Amino acid sequence: MRHCSVQVRGLLTREELDRYNALMEVGSYLESQQQYDLAYHVQREVDILILPAIERLKEKGRARDRATAEFLESMRDEEE
Repeated sequence: MRHCSVQVRGLLTREELDRYNALMEVGSYLESQQQYDLAYHVQREVDILILPAIERLKEKGRARDRATAEFLESMRDEEE
């Protein structure tokens, strides 16, 4: 099973995180039983589950970029 990044995991809601942990546990068990065909479906569910958190992470990055642009604009205005 492939884990998502720590940044994405940090942006999961409590319900999403609980479901993520449960799915990872099931997937790990299936892999230990060499049931890779079933683990594949669990991994797909995990991939779908984390999509909202990935979007939240992207939005944080865009907000940071906007704040940086505004700061640089204000610095340029001060110099003029």
